[in-house]
Amino acid sequence: MSDPGKVVPAIRTAVAADLPALREVYRAASLSNAGDAPLLLARPEFLVFAGDGVADGRTLVAVLDGKVVGFATVAPGEDDGPELEDLFVDPDQRRRGIARLLVERLAGTARETGHRRMWVTGNSHALAFYHAAGFVEVARTRTALGTGLRMSLDLRPPEQPR
Repeated sequence: MSDPGKVVPAIRTAVAADLPALREVYRAASLSNAGDAPLLLARPEFLVFAGDGVADGRTLVAVLDGKVVGFATVAPGEDDGPELEDLFVDPDQRRRGIARLLVERLAGTARETGHRRMWVTGNSHALAFYHAAGFVEVARTRTALGTGLRMSLDLRPPEQPR
């Protein structure tokens, strides 16, 4: 049963006018992990959000009270599904289901377009979230920031009982 007092953000496709807010959320969320902050501050190019997915409609935003509080971007990925490129939520809005809503919307779209999986390379800070969202670890991989976790989300409907 849902909480009647819970405010659910609107999810919509990002537009160019959202870019300043997306950059704010990206920077704040990126620096909120104490373990990553020193490396990111030493490499300021990692704190620049280009917003490439906005122009071609690959970025979704979560909006509460007229303010962008999170966003997610997908890109063409493996043969069987898209890559979740970005998933960032304003640190003050975390643990309210915003990231889950964004992932569910993107996964639904991928499923509707015939994809069997959605892929992501995440870091250890996000592992608990991705597991809760249904992603499973496939491999460890090197990223520009260190070791990443390659994960996939099965989008196929569960088998019907026989």
